[in-house]
Amino acid sequence: MLLLAAGRGARFGGAVPKAFLRLRGRPLLLHAAERLCAAVDGAAIAVATGNELIVVVHRDDREPYLEPCRPELEAITGTRCRLHVVDGGASRQESMQLGLAAAAADVDLVLVHDAARALVPVANTSACIAAAARTGAALLAIPATDTLKRVRELRVEATLERDSVWQAQTPQVVRRELLQRALVAAREAGFAGTDDVSLVERLGHPVEVVLGTPGNLKITHPGDLPLAEALFDSPAR
Repeated sequence: MLLLAAGRGARFGGAVPKAFLRLRGRPLLLHAAERLCAAVDGAAIAVATGNELIVVVHRDDREPYLEPCRPELEAITGTRCRLHVVDGGASRQESMQLGLAAAAADVDLVLVHDAARALVPVANTSACIAAAARTGAALLAIPATDTLKRVRELRVEATLERDSVWQAQTPQVVRRELLQRALVAAREAGFAGTDDVSLVERLGHPVEVVLGTPGNLKITHPGDLPLAEALFDSPAR
């Protein structure tokens, strides 16, 4: 599990890095880590040698923000999951590469998740892991419900067919060898994907979609945090 927490949260603003904002008194990162570990425990796949949680953080956030969380992170992972902390890079792809390089040699499936999605659904994530074990790559996503427009310079160019458009979420799970090939190909082509499986798509490999939940929101703007608070106890999230 690569838990990405190295972003600076420029759109959210404020002095505290987004992954360490508090929801119900705990940093977003801890909520996400707890749910990911529960999802891996519940996934219907055989795990021969245990799991790893690799937290990827900005180097400036280690001492002031991550270290106070470490005792609870260690309690979450316990003996069932190895915990590592890795400094992130200048981009999402670079952070992912650095986290992947720290993974044990026997890791086969790589789950990538944004720490800002603190309400990640456990059962759906377990299903996503199982799907990737079958097909090589899978992601959580939800069908678009609004009419979507393609816009350039504030002018509508086209209305998209909503029935075939889904909103991507994380986690996204890929077999390690496939993800490594996709990262190399993207780097050589100078391609920067806005999500992880887009790198796999470029190779022509199929990516399975697993239904996510609307409550798996990515906390991006200040108004998202009160919404997450309201959703926290909702059975629908």
